[in-house]
Amino acid sequence: MLKSAVIGCGNIGPHHANCYGATREAQLAAVVDIVPERAEKVARKHGVPFYTDFREVLKRKDIDIIDVCVPSGLHGDIAMAAAKAGKHCISEKPLDVTPQRCDQIIRAFKKSGTTLGGMYQHRFADDSQRAKAAIEAGRLGRITLATCSTNWWRTQEYYDSGNWRGTWKLDGGGCLMNQGIHAIDLLVWLAGPVRSITARTALLGHKRIEVEDVAVATVEFASGALGIIQGTTTVFPGAAVRHEIMGTDGMIYLEDDVATLWKFRSETPEDKPAGKPAIRPVGAAGGAAAAHWADNLSSDIFVRCIDNFARAVREGKSPLVTGEEHKKAVEIICAIYQSARTGKPVKLPLKRFAPKR
Repeated sequence: MLKSAVIGCGNIGPHHANCYGATREAQLAAVVDIVPERAEKVARKHGVPFYTDFREVLKRKDIDIIDVCVPSGLHGDIAMAAAKAGKHCISEKPLDVTPQRCDQIIRAFKKSGTTLGGMYQHRFADDSQRAKAAIEAGRLGRITLATCSTNWWRTQEYYDSGNWRGTWKLDGGGCLMNQGIHAIDLLVWLAGPVRSITARTALLGHKRIEVEDVAVATVEFASGALGIIQGTTTVFPGAAVRHEIMGTDGMIYLEDDVATLWKFRSETPEDKPAGKPAIRPVGAAGGAAAAHWADNLSSDIFVRCIDNFARAVREGKSPLVTGEEHKKAVEIICAIYQSARTGKPVKLPLKRFAPKR
C-alpha cells in the first residue's frame, strides 16, 4: 500500500486525512501544517507524525504521495517541489490559479516521470458516472444545451476568517475559482470541451474582498452546443449544485450528484428511477452549515478519487483526473474573468491570464 502525506490541516486537509482510513490503495503516513497545533491535532487523531515544513516529508523515502490541501495559490509551489523530489502528487482544486501556472506544474511532472492528479471527486459519484456512460453511449443524441449552477451562501465572516480568502493571489478568484470549480469540471467532463465564453461578474454581497461573488457566463462548446455557467456565494441559505445536460434524444439533470431527471427517447430496462432528490438541509446564517456540496462532504467519493489516483500510480497508468484534466476548469474560469474584464468573448485555449494584484 502506498503511503501519503497530507500537506495542510486547515479546512479540507483533515477531511482528506480521515478518508485514508477507508482507502484500499493508500494509507496516511504523515501530516504537515505551518501551525503546529493544527498539525498535531490531526496527527494525534490518526497516529502519524506531524511536521511544520513540507520539505521534511519530501526527504522521507517511504512517502510516495504528496496530498496538497493548502490555499490555492500555494498548490503549485508544493506540487513542483514534490515532482523535483520524485514524489507523486494529488492536489486539491484548483491545480493553481492560472492556466500557464498549471502548464508549468504539468511539465514538472512529465520531467520527473511521477504522477500528477487532482481532487475532482464529484466525477466519482454513482450518478455522475452513470450520466457519463449514457452520454458516451450516445443516448442523449446530439447535446444541444448544457448548464451548471452553484448558488451558495457565504457570510462576511467566512471571507474575514483567513487573509488568503477572497484574494487574487492566494484564492485565485471568488465564487467560481473557490466554490464553482467542481461544477464546472463536471460540466465539461460530461458535455465536452469549451470553444468560447462571454461573461459578467460582480461583487454584490460582500465587502473587503478583491474577487467576484456573482458570475454568469454563456458558453459555446466545441461540439456546437450552447451552455450557461452560473455561480454565487450571495444567496441565502444556498441550494443544490445543479447540472442539466440536454440533447436531441434525452435529458439528464443532476442535483448534488443525484440524477433527478433521466429521460430518453428510447428507454431501456436499465432506466430505473435514478434515486431520491438530493437532501438539502437548510443551514443557519453562519454559513458553515448552509446546504451545498462541500458542506455535506461525502467521504465515499473522496475515497474513490484517492484510490483511483493511487491505483494509477501503482499500475503505471493515468488517473481519471490528470494534470491536464485538472487544468480545464481553471482555464475556463480564467476565461470567464477575462471576458468579464474586457466585455468581449474569449476563445479557448486561453493564451495567458494574469490575475489582478
